[in-house]
Amino acid sequence: MSATIYHNPRCSKSRETLQLLRERGIEPTVIEYLKHPPTQQELRQLLVWLGMTPRELLRTKEREFKALGLQDPALGAAALIKAMVEHPVLIERPIVVADGKAALGRPPQHVLDIL
Repeated sequence: MSATIYHNPRCSKSRETLQLLRERGIEPTVIEYLKHPPTQQELRQLLVWLGMTPRELLRTKEREFKALGLQDPALGAAALIKAMVEHPVLIERPIVVADGKAALGRPPQHVLDIL
């Protein structure tokens, strides 16, 4: 099985999720999304696979969230996606993709549902 993890090595949940995959014999493609953020199109596809809205994928405790005024409920999906692509720290993590499905590793065991 092939899998991809959108990973932040500084995040404990991301490290735990990566370890969980490896313990199950899966060596995923690792994308350090802070260095290589997804495009708007890629992020839209991830949202479809996750079954989430852009607002649900936002990290609301990051300073960029308030600085960019993203708490404004009038902001639409396109504006939120653009903000996440330009400031990838706003993307909740980790995201694991396998066989056209995706899961957010919070907690890490959630990714087992798509494997």
